[in-house]
Amino acid sequence: MPNLPITIATWDYDRVRAIVDRRVPVAGCDVNYLPMQVEEIFHRAHLNAEFEVAEIALGVQIVRLGGSAGADYVALPIFLSRMFRHSAIYIRTDRGIEQPQDLKGKRVGVPSYQMAAALWARGFLKDVYGVDYADMNWRQGGLEIPGRREMTPLKLPKDFPLEVILPGKTLSAMLAAGEIDALISARTPSCYDAKHPQVRRLFEDYATAERDYYRQTGVFPIMHALGIRKDVHAKHPWLGMELLKAFTAAKDIATAEFEQLAALKLTLPWIGPESVATRALMGDDFWPYGVEANRKTLDLMCRYVHEQGLSQRLVTVEELFPRSTTDLPKV
Repeated sequence: MPNLPITIATWDYDRVRAIVDRRVPVAGCDVNYLPMQVEEIFHRAHLNAEFEVAEIALGVQIVRLGGSAGADYVALPIFLSRMFRHSAIYIRTDRGIEQPQDLKGKRVGVPSYQMAAALWARGFLKDVYGVDYADMNWRQGGLEIPGRREMTPLKLPKDFPLEVILPGKTLSAMLAAGEIDALISARTPSCYDAKHPQVRRLFEDYATAERDYYRQTGVFPIMHALGIRKDVHAKHPWLGMELLKAFTAAKDIATAEFEQLAALKLTLPWIGPESVATRALMGDDFWPYGVEANRKTLDLMCRYVHEQGLSQRLVTVEELFPRSTTDLPKV
C-alpha cells in the first residue's frame, strides 16, 4: 500500500528540523514540508485550509470550537510554540505606568484581541495583578502594516471597550506618537527596537518575572499546536498518533543538543548552564507534548477564552484533541 502524501506547514523550529531533514520519518507518509512564517500559515490554514497538516493558533481553535464558526482542523497535543508573555507588554514612560495595576483605564493596543499572546497576557494581568480585561480600553489593528483584522469575528459584550484603529494607522506608530498608552504584541514593535525614548517594556527584566510566574502557577503558556485538516483526519484517523510520535522524537533530538558541550551545536556560549537552570525549575521534560502533562495549562487556556468573551461556551480539554492521541496504550 503506498504511503499517504501530506504537506506539513510550520515555522522552522529546532524541534521540527529532524522531520524537515528526514532524520525522523512520519510512519506511513511521504512528507512535503513547507517551513514558513506563522502569520502566512494561519492565513492560509485558518482561512483557506490549504494544508493537510499545519501549525494552528490554539486560541483561535478554542474560539471556533466554542462558537458557531467551527474548525477546519483537528488539533493534536503537539505544542509547537510556547512562550511566557511578560515580555510582550510595552508601555509609554510618560503615562504613569510603573506596575501592572497602572494599566487600568489606559488605551492598550493589540494586533488581534484573540491572539494567544494577548490572551495569556490578559490572563495573568487579571489573575496575578487584579487588572480586569474591561479595565483597559483596547485598540486593535496592524502592528507595522495597517489593516489587520481578526481571523474569527468577535462576539464581545455590546459595550466592551474595544475599537478598531483608523485606516492607515499602525500600533507601533501610535505607541511612538503617544496615541495609545501601552501595547501587547508577540512581535517587538519597531519603535522599541529603534529605542524610542518614551517606550519600554512593562517588565524589562521579563525573564525574572516569568520564572516567578512559573514558580507561582506551574503554567508554561501554549501558543500554537499542530493540526490535521478535518477531511484528512476523517479518512486517516491513524495519522494523529503517527504525527505525535514523530514530532515528539524530533523534539527530543532538539533538546538533547542543549547538552552537547564538547563542541557547541547551538550558537550561544552559555546554553549548558541555561539548560541546567531550566530543568531545575521546570523538570527534565520542560516542553511536554500530550494532554495529561499539559492539562493544567490547557484548562486555564480554555477558561481564559471563555472568560474573556471570545467563546460562547466553555470548551473542555477533551473536546480539543482526538481520543486517539489522548487515550494512549499502556504496556
